[in-house]
Amino acid sequence: MSLGSQNLVFVGMPGSGKSTVGVLVAKRLGLGFIDTDLLIQQHTGQTLQETVNQEGYLALRKIEEQVLLQLDVQQHVISTGGSAVYSDAAMSHLKSGAKVIFLDISLNTVLRRIGDYSLRGISKRPDQTLVELYEERSGLYARYADYTVQGDTLNQEQACEAVVQYCKHL
Repeated sequence: MSLGSQNLVFVGMPGSGKSTVGVLVAKRLGLGFIDTDLLIQQHTGQTLQETVNQEGYLALRKIEEQVLLQLDVQQHVISTGGSAVYSDAAMSHLKSGAKVIFLDISLNTVLRRIGDYSLRGISKRPDQTLVELYEERSGLYARYADYTVQGDTLNQEQACEAVVQYCKHL
């Protein structure tokens, strides 16, 4: 495997396994791990949902962009928030030193895994349904991805193994 000083950046819908699979990959490859949702919460001093409730979804996206643009790490797995792909600047910054992994799951899997998404701190328009959000984001995830893992039929360990095998061919 030849990641060198590069990072692995995980993108995908809420519930796709970015944090869970990301930790497994980091352990397998001996890399650091960063969950940008946690960095945002540390930055704001509140949960993602509290930020959405008090400041709006666009404020959360702006904060996320700032946090991502400030990241300056090497040899890390970075689990991004689901809305990271709305910022061309942030994604360009991340891609400049990373391979982007898209954990792709179906809408049915998203719904099954996250249940009541109203408490998840998801950055979406108030009138936007989860179906509309899924359709809007899917193309963005695919646009930035260097590698896509079809996660519907894989468990966490299998998804991890798919990423590890991809990294062996870099």
